Amino acid sequence: MSELNSRKDGAVVLVGVDFGLPHFDGELEELGLLAQTAGLAPVARLVAKRKAPDAALFVGSGKASEIRELAELHGASEVIFDQALSPAQQRNLERHLGVAVYDRTFLILEIFAQRARSHEGKLQVELARLQYLSTHLVRRWSHLERQRGGIGARGGPGETQIELDRRMIGDAIRRTRERLAKVQRQRSTQRRQRERRDTFNISLVGYTNAGKSSLFNALVKARAYAADQLFATLDTTTRHLYLGDARRKVSISDTVGFIRELPHGLIDAFKATLQEAVDADLLLHVVDASNPHHPEQMAEVQSVLKEIGADSVPQLLVFNKLDALDDTQRPLSLADEIEVDGVQMPRLFLSAHSGEGVAALRAELGRRALSVDGAMTPEPDAELHGPGGGLAQSPH
Repeated sequence: MSELNSRKDGAVVLVGVDFGLPHFDGELEELGLLAQTAGLAPVARLVAKRKAPDAALFVGSGKASEIRELAELHGASEVIFDQALSPAQQRNLERHLGVAVYDRTFLILEIFAQRARSHEGKLQVELARLQYLSTHLVRRWSHLERQRGGIGARGGPGETQIELDRRMIGDAIRRTRERLAKVQRQRSTQRRQRERRDTFNISLVGYTNAGKSSLFNALVKARAYAADQLFATLDTTTRHLYLGDARRKVSISDTVGFIRELPHGLIDAFKATLQEAVDADLLLHVVDASNPHHPEQMAEVQSVLKEIGADSVPQLLVFNKLDALDDTQRPLSLADEIEVDGVQMPRLFLSAHSGEGVAALRAELGRRALSVDGAMTPEPDAELHGPGGGLAQSPH
């Protein structure tokens, strides 16, 4: 039996390097959750401290040997780094370790590929993956043509094969861009139709697994997919929400969650989807109040909003998962203001799961809608987009 076949299927070693930067995840907790979301089983974790990355092996030869011993001890067939690796570092590590090596960027791309449901979402993910692979041609064109069994394909092509792969990927990028542009023109038409109706547009944004889809469901009484996992939702779902007290109908969109070091290729590929946030009249920034790292997660969301040009859109902070707080953690008031990036922002606490505080949020949304001239008052809760409309209901 070969060494590869004797290894545990899906068993991975997680590696992180502390360069002394703030908010380093010393327990590799988030990387572990990402690996589990991708269907992998973390069996060991190693954290190294360095002043700078090693040009050849990222962690240096000593730590690389430790990683190899861990992989052999636990029967791991893959090693995943929490930081981005250069193609040369990835290639050198695989030669040194004797197992497949991936980084955080590739892992996130794999999860997005698994989770995309709508035609547009699949095209956006495919474009991001192709762009990543075009700079990481260590081996794996076949990876693009097959369904995922583990992460990536093993073995490497020769130099001639790499040149062939580069041309094939370049052609695939061009074709995917053309197909995506067609779908995005349809989305743009839908958006202009909403603008002509003078509808008050709301977008839910936030860190992944903050509970955006659960809140979306609680507000519109829908069944958009919601689960306690990272990136359960990729495809945007938009619905009308009728606010009875205000006698106003608004448009509300559930969008993809953000995460630390979200690959720029993904942000670029998903810009059309994220345009919902840019064009919104109000952003509901949903925060997992029970997560001890929520301040850092909020900062990451603000960073992405700035990158896509949505940082000037008014925000209402919604601290979700109130039911997960113990009595000592519960706020004295369910409505207050806090400073974010030097700006005072209103904040509401609620639980999308139990429903506590949701009525107060609906009332606040009604007040916001009333402040905008031309907000409509048609019938309640009609779905705007779904399968066939360019957007689909799916995960969060």
